[in-house]
Amino acid sequence: FFTATASGSPYIRKGVKMMKTLKIDRLDPQYAICTDKEKKLYAIELSELPKNAKQGDILLIQDDGVITIRK
Repeated sequence: FFTATASGSPYIRKGVKMMKTLKIDRLDPQYAICTDKEKKLYAIELSELPKNAKQGDILLIQDDGVITIRK
């Protein structure tokens, strides 16, 4: 289980721009529990998410930590 924050940098490799894609599996009182395509779990603080994020949304996390919802 991995806790991610937008200000942290688990999505950056030296010299390589990356974007992480996660699906919100469920929301708990403090975290959005998300999965990636390999089914790894990530917990992102709700305060880090866009205000309208909900279960089932696909999150795009840019290498600078900006989180958006894929339309």
